[in-house]
Amino acid sequence: MGFIDASALNVALPAIGSDLHADPAGLQWTINAYWLPLSALLLFGGAAGDHFGRRRILIAGILLFLIASVGCAFAPDLPALLIARAIQGVGAAMLIPNSLAILGSAFTGKARGKAIGLWAAAGSIGTTLGPLLAGALIENVGWRTIFLINIPVAAGAIVGALHYVGESRTGGQRLDWLGAVIVTFALGLVAWALTDWTGGHGGIVPAAAMAAGLLAFVVFVLVEDRQGPDAMIPLSMFASKPLVGITLLTFLVYGSLSGFLVLLPYVLITTAGYTALQMGLALVPFPLIIGLGSPFAGRAAVAVGSRLPLSISPLIVGAGMLLLLRVDADATYLFDVLPAIAVIAIGMAGTAAPLTTAILGAVDAARTGTASGLNSATSRTGGLIVTALTGTVIARHGPAMIEAFHVAAVIGAVMAGGAALIAYLFLSPFQPEN
Repeated sequence: MGFIDASALNVALPAIGSDLHADPAGLQWTINAYWLPLSALLLFGGAAGDHFGRRRILIAGILLFLIASVGCAFAPDLPALLIARAIQGVGAAMLIPNSLAILGSAFTGKARGKAIGLWAAAGSIGTTLGPLLAGALIENVGWRTIFLINIPVAAGAIVGALHYVGESRTGGQRLDWLGAVIVTFALGLVAWALTDWTGGHGGIVPAAAMAAGLLAFVVFVLVEDRQGPDAMIPLSMFASKPLVGITLLTFLVYGSLSGFLVLLPYVLITTAGYTALQMGLALVPFPLIIGLGSPFAGRAAVAVGSRLPLSISPLIVGAGMLLLLRVDADATYLFDVLPAIAVIAIGMAGTAAPLTTAILGAVDAARTGTASGLNSATSRTGGLIVTALTGTVIARHGPAMIEAFHVAAVIGAVMAGGAALIAYLFLSPFQPEN
């Protein structure tokens, strides 16, 4: 549900904007209303599963996601849609980490590896199907139906969880409610300030919101420091130089990727005349290349360590971003659009698996779960912040939109290049054993 929903919405943005008369800021919030609670509460959702029971929180998250999806489908106006999207994000923050935690507790050894591989494959399938289903439904029925896809999926997931999933929990650790509230507030203020600013409003209000958001982040760090081992993000983990580097790298490369996934469909639909279905088909190679290439990258990371692939693969992503400079209203798919999609996908395939390997090696075994959750939350936060900046492109029309899109592509390339430099500087060389 999470992967289908996220990828489908990128194709649906123009139709939503037209139907609900949404301005650029409204379209940005259609995405960020979901990313905000997911980014802020992902770690908290995993901790809640450990405390109250993973199956219980998983089912509650699925139900919440289902109810919110129906709310999205029947939203009478943009504010109602944004509220429903935010509730979806809370549900996703409950179901995503606990689905993976259930696999970790239910399987051991090679069986665990296979189960997690199937979990990741399901995500790739969902990412592939999302734009295709969205395109077909938007053209033939309407954008609201993309949210109704979740009804049969949720029903099947709940039945499966009730009949085949045993309850598991670790208990013990106190939930960091205060930290969850503060970080959500901080991220919300920063995202709102950036969205308002890129929408052309400016003035004292977004500046004050940005200042308040940054101050709230400082308060969050102080609160987490006082919480000690019960903190949602234990600050002692950042004594690890590789973890600091991985966190920065993840923010940059996934932020760059999120901008690409939001803006390319919007630009091609609004300026190049792509239909929603054509755009869905155009994006199919992206998850396919990642799905096929990730296992090879994973084996390479085991053989030579994560530093080398993570120093090279983001550069490939950056090269793909620069290929987006060929995209304009007259661009051909085969010679202008597909090469950029393919190169970015190759770079991401070489990034994702080594990044997981690097996380596991950056902290001690007792904290790998927290570190993995932090990395997932960081990738979503990167998407949240960059999506808040996409208004500089979405607010324009015609040639001006293409020019702004090209500037965004260059910024995305710089971010990916920065991620590669961070990998080289922060990760340790690794020599495989003979």
